Amino acid sequence: MIRKGWKKNGCCFAEKVRNCFGRGRCSNLMTPLSTRARTGRVKVCKVTGNRKVCARMASMGLYPGVEADVICSETGSQCLLKVNGGTISLDSDVSDNIFVTSL
Repeated sequence: MIRKGWKKNGCCFAEKVRNCFGRGRCSNLMTPLSTRARTGRVKVCKVTGNRKVCARMASMGLYPGVEADVICSETGSQCLLKVNGGTISLDSDVSDNIFVTSL
């Protein structure tokens, strides 16, 4: 059962998963998070991969349009992100599927 008003505000979890691929949300300067060699503020443009990866990222609060802080970043290694007051550690395979742009 879906509560009234959830779809209007875009707060529904299923809606976030449906919008996972982020069509037309960012400029052409998108890069995979794994190739980003510096720290700073980023905006998530799209999340690629299968539905399971997309749903997992959305459940952790990482979906298109979200702004995050890259704390520790080395090209091709693990990456730490601060999202919505929490810290997420992503391995290189998962961070290959997350496309971001600098803010």
